[in-house]
Amino acid sequence: MSSDLRALDGRVVLVTGASRRIAIGAAIARRLVADGARVMLHSWSPHDAEQPWGADPGGPEALHEELRAAGGQVEHFAADFADPGAPAAVIDATHRAFGRLDGVVANHARSSSQSLEQLTAAEIDLSHAVNVRATLLLVQAFAARHDGRPGGRVLLFTSGQYHGAMPHELAYIATKAALHELTASLAVHLMPRGITVNCVNPGPNDTGYADPDTIAAVAQHSPGGRWSTPVDTARLIAWLVSDDADWVTGQTIASDGGWSSR
Repeated sequence: MSSDLRALDGRVVLVTGASRRIAIGAAIARRLVADGARVMLHSWSPHDAEQPWGADPGGPEALHEELRAAGGQVEHFAADFADPGAPAAVIDATHRAFGRLDGVVANHARSSSQSLEQLTAAEIDLSHAVNVRATLLLVQAFAARHDGRPGGRVLLFTSGQYHGAMPHELAYIATKAALHELTASLAVHLMPRGITVNCVNPGPNDTGYADPDTIAAVAQHSPGGRWSTPVDTARLIAWLVSDDADWVTGQTIASDGGWSSR
C-alpha cells in the first residue's frame, strides 16, 4: 500500500448519534475522516437537550464544521428515529450526498433511567423504537442498496448489561440486550452479501455525563485505572471498518480496559 493511501480512502460511512463533540459519535467521525472516509453525520439534538448533560452548545453543526475545516468530506442529516420513516430517509440522504454507502455505525441511543417501580409503557415503547426498531430498519435499508462490493460494514452498540446488573436503566438495557443478541443473526445473514456485522461495548465511557464521585469510583475499580474514552472506542470502530477486519463478524467486543473482566 502506498504510504500516502489511508486505510479508508474511498469508503462512505454513516455515523448515527453524532451530535455532541465530547461524545463517542464525534470521536468516531473524527477518526474515520482522518483515515480517509467520507462521512454522513446523523444527529437528533432534542434528545440531548432533554438529558441532564444537555445538547452541545454549538449544536451538531459545530462538529460538521469542525470536520470540514479539517478537510473532511462530511455531510449532516438530522432525524428523529422515533419516526419509523427516519432510518430510510437517512440512508437515502447518504446515497444522494455521496452516491454510495459502505458502512453504518449505529451509535445512536435513547438513554433513560427508570427502575422497575418507575418504568412506564411510553418509555419502553420509545426506547425500543429508537434503539432497536430504528437500528434494524437502518440495516435493512443499507443492505437493500449495498451492491456487494468488499468492505460492507455494520457496527452495533451494546452496554454492560450482559456482564452485570443495571437495575436503574431497565428500558435502556432491554434495548441494548436486543442489539447484542441480534448481532450474530444479522452477521450470518449478511456475510454472504459482503457485509460484516459486529457489536461494540464501549464500557464506562467519559462523555461528560458522570459526576466527580462516580468518575472516581469507576476509575478506582477499573483494571486500567481510568474510564474509557470516546477515542478508545473510535480506534476499535476504525479497525472494524477497515479491510484488516474483513473476516471478523458476529462478534461482541468490549473496549473497556478490562472493566467487564473483573
